[in-house]
Amino acid sequence: MLYFIPAWYQKDQWCESEQKWYVRRMQTEFDDTVKQLQLFHRNGVWPCRILLPGYAPNFRHFLHRQGLYRASYWSCFDAVQEVRRKKAVPLSFHNMKWPPHTEFIYTMFAVSAMREGKKYAQIEFGEDGNPIQIDLYENGRLHRRNLYDDRGFLSSTILFREDEAPWRQDYLMENGVWKLRHFLDDGHVEVNPACPEYLAADRREQKMPFSRRSYDHMGQLIEEVFSSFLEGTGEQDLFCLAMHDRHTEMMRNLLRGRKTILSFFGDRYRYGERMECLGLLESAGYVIMDSRENLKKIRKVMGGLMKNSRSIPPFDTRVDPGISQQLEVQKILVPVDGMEPEVFGRLMQALGTYLQTNDRARVHLFTRQADYGREKQLLEQARGYLEASGSAKAWTKKEPDNCVSENEVDREELSAARFVVEQCVDELSVSRCMREQRVLVELREQPELYLQIMGLSVGIPQIVRTGTQFVRHGKNGVILKEMDRLPETLAYYLESLKNWNDAMVASYRIGKRYTTDVLLKQWGEVIDSFGQDSDLTAGL
Repeated sequence: MLYFIPAWYQKDQWCESEQKWYVRRMQTEFDDTVKQLQLFHRNGVWPCRILLPGYAPNFRHFLHRQGLYRASYWSCFDAVQEVRRKKAVPLSFHNMKWPPHTEFIYTMFAVSAMREGKKYAQIEFGEDGNPIQIDLYENGRLHRRNLYDDRGFLSSTILFREDEAPWRQDYLMENGVWKLRHFLDDGHVEVNPACPEYLAADRREQKMPFSRRSYDHMGQLIEEVFSSFLEGTGEQDLFCLAMHDRHTEMMRNLLRGRKTILSFFGDRYRYGERMECLGLLESAGYVIMDSRENLKKIRKVMGGLMKNSRSIPPFDTRVDPGISQQLEVQKILVPVDGMEPEVFGRLMQALGTYLQTNDRARVHLFTRQADYGREKQLLEQARGYLEASGSAKAWTKKEPDNCVSENEVDREELSAARFVVEQCVDELSVSRCMREQRVLVELREQPELYLQIMGLSVGIPQIVRTGTQFVRHGKNGVILKEMDRLPETLAYYLESLKNWNDAMVASYRIGKRYTTDVLLKQWGEVIDSFGQDSDLTAGL
């Protein structure tokens, strides 16, 4: 069995809460573990399972969003709370017990429960329309928050002080009896003396007693329950650990002596600044990096501590031609998150210079940050640099939403604005955005891996500042050394269909190295290195 230990945490806490349907998602859910699970689960070439350390009452909805609803998993908090249900169950707030004379008022975002003209409760819903949270009020202040499991029961409740600051969270069993009390001031956890046991691994009727009645912090309790589960695993089992600050020190103790694969993804774990990973690196059987460039960096930092290591991109490529050739405008995608201000200013001026020669070109400033003020901020910054270079001020003007009729397909064709902000958090919105782009201008020092992979899939040229394994100079893109040459580089691809088609063909050729079959083969080689009888290769 191949066990995946993910790093799905919210705000560096031992939990992952469901998103309210009307709140913009602030961070992506798609990471290396999600994609690795998709590779193994969908292709059925190796038995795998998720080991979830954190609290996730709406985990079934998360799996559904990632196309992994039927994936096997074990949850640490399910064992603690003695939850035996596995399937999601529709839950209606109408079926809950409400005080007499409760009136429900339906607003655009939530449902308010009123009693005697005063607000009694507010019901919040998740992205799939399921109730996830009910806030209860006393004398106009919030005093309790109930969190609901997507399997149809109350999972935990948070109590608030008079100043509406949370001070205690109770984790409940299916029957409503509290099991743990987490005191948020100092972090200590108390176990209910009336039910001081947790479920032992998959043996649902067998229970194990907690070793203590009180723990200094939640991590101590999780480590104990997690360790109990690991006792039921075999010597041939493999563990793929997503490196994260939240659980690295714990897993260093738990996985000692076990066959372990460490997965590094982007800047999620800054290995150069964290020394607790040294023990893991020394004992790990394999280290997987998301790119060759990051593999070189960690080898330089860690030196001889790494025994076996290789780069395996977490994302696969496929031939998915975009629709940019069908549009009247030519969209230029420019990722800007983390870009140095000096580079951003020079980039805007260079783009302004090119736009003076191409009326069809549109610049799409790409950001993963979902803050509501992010669009205005980027446009104002771009406007300042464009005005300094003599470009039109109206290019960065945000058009009103009602300026064009509903049936107008290509709105940008009629708009005076030539700079647009693309706020994309989830991968679906990124994919939709990429399919309309004519060229990718990635001039950050550290290019985003997923954008480069998508660039290969949709077959668009990539202009980069730093050379990577996904861009071959003069083939599917250009490694730009001088910013002043950006206008002529853009003209090379946007004003010559032949040059653009050549880059598309080269992109598809390079993309063949990162298809699903190729990635599975590489993973098979990693698994075989542990002496496993891998059937990954046979499954191709």
